[in-house]
Amino acid sequence: MDQAKSEKYIPISNTDDVCQKLENYIFPEISLPNQNGNLLKLNRDDTFRLVIYFYSLTGHPNKRLPKNWEQIPGAQGCTLENSNFRDNYENFLELNSLPIGISTQNVDDIKEMTQRLKITHDILSDSNLECTRKLSLPTFSIENHVYLRRITLIVEKNMIKKAFFPVLSVHNHVNELLEWLRIN
Repeated sequence: MDQAKSEKYIPISNTDDVCQKLENYIFPEISLPNQNGNLLKLNRDDTFRLVIYFYSLTGHPNKRLPKNWEQIPGAQGCTLENSNFRDNYENFLELNSLPIGISTQNVDDIKEMTQRLKITHDILSDSNLECTRKLSLPTFSIENHVYLRRITLIVEKNMIKKAFFPVLSVHNHVNELLEWLRIN
């Protein structure tokens, strides 16, 4: 890899290094399509904090899950996670923060999920792995597709202030995030 390209990526040797490498890192220039296909710029100087949660896959009623999906640690629960963010959207806003979900699923699958679950906040597609690669996010592969491991970043004025990884409990994660936002 040439020097110019290598500077765009955060080197992370293993998943134990994820939080240490990401925290206090300037969020790179990235724009990804949301559920409507509109590009959303992620490196912003807004006064509110971004709560960017990465997840692997939400099921689609007309598609089967990848083989042995339920055997992969942390793969299940993404629909519940998105629903928890939806249900707590106002709580995030009250804490001057905005949740944004990101998956490697395509825009059409994300649009189907947001409509079915009535999710109004942005869910972005990183199907080309631009964000995943620039941040060296933890992933896993199955059936020739790359999926994100569950991780959440709190971004304030383009700086990653906090990384939550691994996310061990989908049920408690949103409450953990809200508590951190209240204190910090």
